[in-house]
Amino acid sequence: MYDVIIIGAGPAGLTSAIYLRRANKKVLVVEASTYGGAIVNATSIENYPACPNITGFDFATNLYNQVKDLKTEIKFEKVINIKSGKIKKVITKNNTYLGKSIILATGLSRRKLDIPNENELTGHGISYCATCDGNFYKDKIVAVVGGGNTALDDALYLSSLAKKVYVIHRRDTFRADARTISLLQEKDNVSFVLNSEITKLNGNDLLESIEIINKEKESTKIIVDGLFVAIGSNPVNECFKDIVVTSSDGFVKDKNLHTNRRGIFVAGDVREKCVRQLVTATSDGAIAATEAINYLNNESM
Repeated sequence: MYDVIIIGAGPAGLTSAIYLRRANKKVLVVEASTYGGAIVNATSIENYPACPNITGFDFATNLYNQVKDLKTEIKFEKVINIKSGKIKKVITKNNTYLGKSIILATGLSRRKLDIPNENELTGHGISYCATCDGNFYKDKIVAVVGGGNTALDDALYLSSLAKKVYVIHRRDTFRADARTISLLQEKDNVSFVLNSEITKLNGNDLLESIEIINKEKESTKIIVDGLFVAIGSNPVNECFKDIVVTSSDGFVKDKNLHTNRRGIFVAGDVREKCVRQLVTATSDGAIAATEAINYLNNESM
């Protein structure tokens, strides 16, 4: 029996674990893949207080090690369902864990293009993580599709490795930070392809080229060795979307990090909120842990 089961080992979940362990609560963190969440892919973090110019991987690793040093139990298993009630159940493929409370901190997953050949070529020229796979494309030609911070951060990272980087965006303006845009514009090996969308992925065993269409309905083929997709994210909510109330686009609705289910809390990017940044994720984690501690203390009275 755990005091709190945290689903997700990103910044929100791991911060919750720190606060809970420091309060001497028995904690289990369950994570489907690896620790760190989306921040692992950031080439440089420049807006987190007192941590200038740290990579996302280093930040996540430091946070993970801090949690492990507190002797927190962590299981790398995919949660397939949860059960509400006085005693909560977190169900994975092979195990069922019991807890007095739960913190949902599952974060986001990368959105796909949803065009033919995408699934077949994923891992064979198509990637959703530039820092994970960028080294495979040293001195090669790559494209990045997307217009937000993730896409342009990916393009900036790849520009130091690849011979040529195309940035493809369906609009003529970007949502990314002005500084990142400016840095990319200074790169000689970066070309912007705006007002355009990818319509076709060519290749059998490996990606060979992409076809795009612009707003004038003109079609162009671009020869590339790799394509990095960064067009947004979806909330990871499959295991609890029928248990707690969510918005129309799947984000968890909450009141001060409390879901509609007593003893089930939420933190990080999976919740409905205006700002999804590293600093707000860690803030959520601290608040959700504090609310869980108060809940547990009141339940024991």
